[in-house]
Amino acid sequence: MKRREFIRNAAIVAATSGIGSNAVASTLCSSPYKGELEGGRGGDGSRALIDSEPVLQNFAETSMGIAFSVTDWANGYVIYGEKPDLSDGRKVWCGGYRMTAMDNEVIQVRLTGLKPSTLYYYKIGADRIEYKDGYHIRITGNEEKPTVYSFRTAGMETKAHFCVINDTHATWEAFGPAIDKVLALQPSCVIWNGDACNTEETIAAQKRIFFKPEIERKDYAAHIPYLFCPGNHDNRGMANRHLERVWMYRQAEERQPRDWDLGRNFAVRMGDVALVGLDTGEDKLDTNPKFCNLFVSEPYRRAQQDWLRDALNRPEIASAPYLVAFCHIPLFDPRKKANPGDLHPADVSPDYDSNFAAWQRTCAKLWGPLLSEAGCHILITAHQHRYRLDMPNDKHTWYQIVGGGPHISDWDNPHFATVIEGEVRDGKLVVSVHNLIKDSICSTVTFSNPR
Repeated sequence: MKRREFIRNAAIVAATSGIGSNAVASTLCSSPYKGELEGGRGGDGSRALIDSEPVLQNFAETSMGIAFSVTDWANGYVIYGEKPDLSDGRKVWCGGYRMTAMDNEVIQVRLTGLKPSTLYYYKIGADRIEYKDGYHIRITGNEEKPTVYSFRTAGMETKAHFCVINDTHATWEAFGPAIDKVLALQPSCVIWNGDACNTEETIAAQKRIFFKPEIERKDYAAHIPYLFCPGNHDNRGMANRHLERVWMYRQAEERQPRDWDLGRNFAVRMGDVALVGLDTGEDKLDTNPKFCNLFVSEPYRRAQQDWLRDALNRPEIASAPYLVAFCHIPLFDPRKKANPGDLHPADVSPDYDSNFAAWQRTCAKLWGPLLSEAGCHILITAHQHRYRLDMPNDKHTWYQIVGGGPHISDWDNPHFATVIEGEVRDGKLVVSVHNLIKDSICSTVTFSNPR
């Protein structure tokens, strides 16, 4: 099964799985309040209010995002502290200043002012809200999960150990083993390197992917924080156009005003490693008529060049002995017929074997020299649904690993699902690729040359 056939079939399965019938009101083509508030609904208590485990989002030194799914209008919160019994606990409500972010789908809480490389404990809760209008509001119940979870913030004293998953495409047969491997390895954080989604039209479909996956470990991200590099499919569909409703943007304080729209980029220090995430955007040109001018990836990529230049010069990033970068679409491909993503106006040429970007030559030109100049050791990418290791050459000084796809059957090499693991051991950065079909390590690259 080729990549395009797989995605097409996955979309058909999602469309027929019954996830969308009750979620039409959750599409983002109208106000999320329409219908629910007009009828004064909410607060009937017929279902559990909190219906997922928490998901730790946007691993950072002094902040952490915590999100969870709800079934009714709710005002959610997190209680957190440094003591396991939360006797020092502080309650933080969803939303930011001025008012909370009452919602009937996903509660998002941002913890700020945290200490780097520090272990915190937390629990989640929510008030059920009956809302008729601005003067007729009441709390009809409270639910607080008894489980006390924990997480550790990023920072120079945090263990330099990460894992990467990619191209999961809501394929539980692959996602489950990937999560099992991650939980066995117990990294400090996980980078979800794009295409978590297929083409999601409803928030219910997004919640099924991020909060209620059909795997055994529903708490997959309750203790291990995640970083998210979007893939091209994470932009597609009405709901995915506003993915921030389920996976929040980075803290605004992490970037200067020029870069506020770059809410998916990250530069995080974790022990002896600096982790830098970029967003390659769509795999088709903005001028391609297929998407009716709905994407503006080209200026988005250019804007990230300025952000990257500044991020690489931040003291905590520049001083890290090892630099690892992440993006969904590869920035190099040795195959002569691999579409480089800059074939104007509609991605098609008889010289190439696909009508979409197999790799991103534009991003390579914009970001590649900056990564080389900064001494980047390795770039970890995805998108092609097949594992590959690219060595440095006269075009780039960094290694590139392309992660495998959502395949968990006895496919011939290199079509297999992967978990990519990076860890600093005895002063060396060791990057290993785990083959989830054979439950073995198929390659290891060791770096003993700190910047």
